[in-house]
Amino acid sequence: MALEFAFDLAVARRRLRRPGVGQRNIPPDISFRSWQKGGGARILSRRAVAPETSCRSFVMTSPIVRFAPSPTGRIHIGNARPALLNYLYAQAHNGRFVLRFDDTDFARSSEEFARGIEVDLAWLGVIPDLTVRQSQRVALYEAAAELLKDAGLLYPCYETQEELEKRRKLQQARGLPPVYDRAALKLAEADRARLEAEGRTPHWRFKLEAGTVSWRDLVRGACAIDCASLSDPVLVREDGSFLYTLPSVVDDIDLGITHVIRGEDHVTNTAVQIRLFEALAPAGKAPPVFAHHNLLVGSSGEGLSKRTGSLAIAALREEGYEALAVAALAVLTGSSDSVHPVRSLDELAREFDLEHLSRNAARFDPADLGPLTHRTLALFDYEAARERLEAHDIVGFKAEPFWLAVRGNLSTFADVLDWWRVVEGEIEPIREDEEFLAQALALLPDEPWDETTWTKWTTEAKARTGRKGKALFHPLRLALTGAETGPELSLLMPLIGHARAAARLSGA
Repeated sequence: MALEFAFDLAVARRRLRRPGVGQRNIPPDISFRSWQKGGGARILSRRAVAPETSCRSFVMTSPIVRFAPSPTGRIHIGNARPALLNYLYAQAHNGRFVLRFDDTDFARSSEEFARGIEVDLAWLGVIPDLTVRQSQRVALYEAAAELLKDAGLLYPCYETQEELEKRRKLQQARGLPPVYDRAALKLAEADRARLEAEGRTPHWRFKLEAGTVSWRDLVRGACAIDCASLSDPVLVREDGSFLYTLPSVVDDIDLGITHVIRGEDHVTNTAVQIRLFEALAPAGKAPPVFAHHNLLVGSSGEGLSKRTGSLAIAALREEGYEALAVAALAVLTGSSDSVHPVRSLDELAREFDLEHLSRNAARFDPADLGPLTHRTLALFDYEAARERLEAHDIVGFKAEPFWLAVRGNLSTFADVLDWWRVVEGEIEPIREDEEFLAQALALLPDEPWDETTWTKWTTEAKARTGRKGKALFHPLRLALTGAETGPELSLLMPLIGHARAAARLSGA
């Protein structure tokens, strides 16, 4: 029987809104309902609402999704994949994106890691509409646990880990599934009192309703799990702290999450969470839509771990890879779409569909990031690069034609500094053929120069010297740029200018 969770949490919500306590980014007089209507954390005006007002009374017209990292380390590319998939889904469907920090592991969670995750997401272009921390919402979880206890759905268990492990081994030896046998439900009040007198503190399990839980997964299609194959999950530890499941479901209800997009390693959890959702949500409210995507693995098939720094987003940023290249590779790898560069996350959101994801593991090869970064930079127009160029003092009338000239020759954005030095600074020319360079200098046309100057100059040099092909062009490139290869010289020459070009040709 479903519990009228929305009304019973009113007291807990008021507790959360006492001075000094509350969800980050939500002023105390703004409800989740008004956040959803008003555009999330960007809401500017406040409207007085009753503390009982909840997003559950809001009729959904667009999806609300969430990314829920634990701030126990920096995120890696495997974590970034669900963050991006959720964000892109929200963007494509005019929805909202919630960043929820699962920070109830007080021993390992830190504010430093939380800030680092926000920085990494912002670099990828993922900006949440709302940020909440579970550590600031414990009153909600306590209220939900009491509701479940009152309904007889959350029961105390006193077995130690050693006792449970011994029981599991016996079940396996008998060919039985290692499912908890609900022995704690058979304890009399006197038995519980005796165990507590011995110093045992209970952990609390959720009593799963029998039957098969079915859902239509946006990636995997029709899914079903028989609850008889599952142990009643532990929701509350002996010390009173909460495991992942209860806070996650409570938050999904309270924040009005409509779509849960996450890795396929959570498929089995879904049956438990749907049962818990049915127990806590208002009558008639459907559980979220689920989508379980394939997981990214390393190029050799190994799993990724933020604790070992495997492909950490911060490390990829420091290596100079483009955020959009990282995003495109994280999203498109393991899908039916070819990996290709994009100009923006909006473009990627328009193109991508969850149904394109494969059921096989997605191998992420960091060697692909270099070429994809190069191709991504080549797509950017000047406006997309302007602020970053200005940060390197690449400004003025030359800035836009410079970018258009060099963008197709960049391995990373930092390469602009080398090419800006070619057009505005001092370089070490490579002078291989002094006689030819002297002839070319004598033929160097007067300014003004434009994109036709290079062709006119080299055509005249060819006619006068008889040179052609590499013998004609290569010595000029080496002298003018100091590099074997590079941007089209028809575009660079007007930026280099007559004075610099003459000095490099003459060796002055």
